[in-house]
Parts: sequence; structure tokens; C-alpha cells
Amino acid sequence: MEIASGCDIMESVSTFARRRQRGVCILSGTGTVTNVTLKQPASPGAVVTLHGRFEILSLSGSFLPPPAPPAASGLTIYLAGGQGQVVGGSVVGPLLASGPVVIMAASFGNAAYERLPLEEDGVNSIGQQNQQQHQLMQDPNTSLFQGLPQNLLNSVQLPSEAYWGTGGRPPY
Repeated sequence: MEIASGCDIMESVSTFARRRQRGVCILSGTGTVTNVTLKQPASPGAVVTLHGRFEILSLSGSFLPPPAPPAASGLTIYLAGGQGQVVGGSVVGPLLASGPVVIMAASFGNAAYERLPLEEDGVNSIGQQNQQQHQLMQDPNTSLFQGLPQNLLNSVQLPSEAYWGTGGRPPY
């Protein structure tokens, strides 16, 4: 897939999955992005906005079409800044391409969202399923796979010279 400069990568892939009723698994991506907002796994609830242009080092994620909940879709990205700093996390805002971004992805039909573990007896009332889904969606700390961190790859220690600005300082 190629995402044009100025387009939101998250929105482009999400729209593709929804319109074509296909699941999409992002394997990798190359190109540059600008002004990225990331959720940092090391600090619960920490969200940072990185100003300037960054080169994509790693891009992965998945998108499922409805009726899967929005929490089942998302991207994780690692970026290189102009001075060699590396930063990454879960994308929580727009991910704007600042040049053509090429994504290697697998797309598949009949995408299904399943809750695990399955009941052993195979019988679970609709009310219990709805209640469990509602409880999972209410808890922002619940990951897609219970008991595992939302992203196992995000245990990187960030360099102290990284710029976590909210404005005022020029980009790298």
C-alpha cells in the first residue's frame, strides 16, 4: 500500500479495512511522518507529541472491520529523529505522512474478532457476552490478549535528549 504525503496513515488503512470488509495486518513500513502522538508503555497513561519529521524504522499493527471493537485495531511505530534519537510507542493520534509512505501488509477476508478463552461447554448466554465486552471496553488497561502487555516490543528505554515538547522549541 502507498499512502500519499499529507494523508493520515491510521485513517487510510482503517478506511480500507472498513470499506473492503477485510482485516489488515501491517508488517512493515518505510517513509517519513510528521508530528506524531504516541502512548508510552513505560509510563502508564503517558502520551507524548513529537514535533518535526521522523523516519519510520518499524511499523506494525492490525485493523479489523466492524463489528470488531475499535480497540482491536491500532499501530505501533518506532521512529528515528534527525539527530539519531530513536523513539516508539502506540500511535494515539493522527499519523501524517510527510512524503510517500509504503506499507507492506497482509489483507484477509472473513476477519473475525474472537474473545479467548472460549467456554469449555460452548454455551455462553448473549447477556454474559455483552456484559464481558462492556467490562473490557470500560477498562483502558485491558489489552486485547488478557494477561499480556498491549505491546511487548515497547520496553525500550528512551534517550534523555529526546524532545517531548508541547510547543515553543523548534523541531529537530
